[in-house]
Amino acid sequence: MGPHPAVAAIRLAVRRVLTDILDDHGRIPGPSTHERPPSPLVLVACSGGADSMALASALAFEAPRLGVRAGGVTVDHGLQAGSDLRAADVVTRLRELGLDPAESVAVTVGRDGGPEAAARDARYAALDAAAERHGAAAVLLGHTRDDQAETVLLGLARGSGIRSLSGMAAVSGADGRYRRPFLQVDRQTARKACMAQSLPVWDDPHNADPAYTRSRLRHEGLPALEKALGKGVVEALARTAQLSRDDADALDAWAGRAEAGVRDADGRLECAALHDLPPAVRRRVLRRAAIEAGAPAGSLFARHIEEVDRLITGWRGQGAINLPGRVVARRQGGRLVIRQG
Repeated sequence: MGPHPAVAAIRLAVRRVLTDILDDHGRIPGPSTHERPPSPLVLVACSGGADSMALASALAFEAPRLGVRAGGVTVDHGLQAGSDLRAADVVTRLRELGLDPAESVAVTVGRDGGPEAAARDARYAALDAAAERHGAAAVLLGHTRDDQAETVLLGLARGSGIRSLSGMAAVSGADGRYRRPFLQVDRQTARKACMAQSLPVWDDPHNADPAYTRSRLRHEGLPALEKALGKGVVEALARTAQLSRDDADALDAWAGRAEAGVRDADGRLECAALHDLPPAVRRRVLRRAAIEAGAPAGSLFARHIEEVDRLITGWRGQGAINLPGRVVARRQGGRLVIRQG
């Protein structure tokens, strides 16, 4: 008798990603043990919740079968009383699964960008440091199809373009460090896999706290959409993310090629050449130019680029446009100049 269907589903998802990691690093083992290269280390980021515990269990099962070393990291955000004890408990569970190294990393969460963004920034900084410290080939993250659907809806609410609708990438970070095996696995499957394996899980109270935007979306917004539109909403939103990502990647590539053709000999942007580009491509060129001039990407919103775009498409002699990072965009004699003021 084979494993529970939910357990089989999460193991298959992890096996596919581990195979990709081996392939990406040129480490597909040969038929002879003499040809087998050094085993790469793959870490799992584990909070102790159902999604990441399911991921840790699947990694522990699949990694040795593929010649991969498996470890785990849990990040203690210090936002709740007893969080250090909970983190120590997660490390114990990871070690019981056979993961080595297994460690807890404490971080200090700042305030920039709100509590959710600040916690995320601190968490990724800690995971980056752990990956560097252990020489890990990759870090697995337990984001599910449900998380992807929520991310798409949050992007839609921001109204910041197709890139914000593309959700989370299956592969991201420096050198493709971060991998998300569960983007096609729903949250319920991960929870069932934990139950089938008698894995204890911890439900973070923040996930049910209405003070957090994502929590409200999870417990109020998505259920309301499903009630109105049917149960296929989560799957459709996740599919939208992939289609949007493909479109955004294509437009980014187009903008990269177009950029060389709209610069003069001094590297300044020619307004006439910009005007001839499709709006989606032109705005990407303008955004890239603003970032190159020193505007922080995270603070550069669609409304900023739209204002700069009007210097091209709605020129009425208007003045300079102030952008984040003390960057200024102005039109001078048929050229667009974007630089720090």
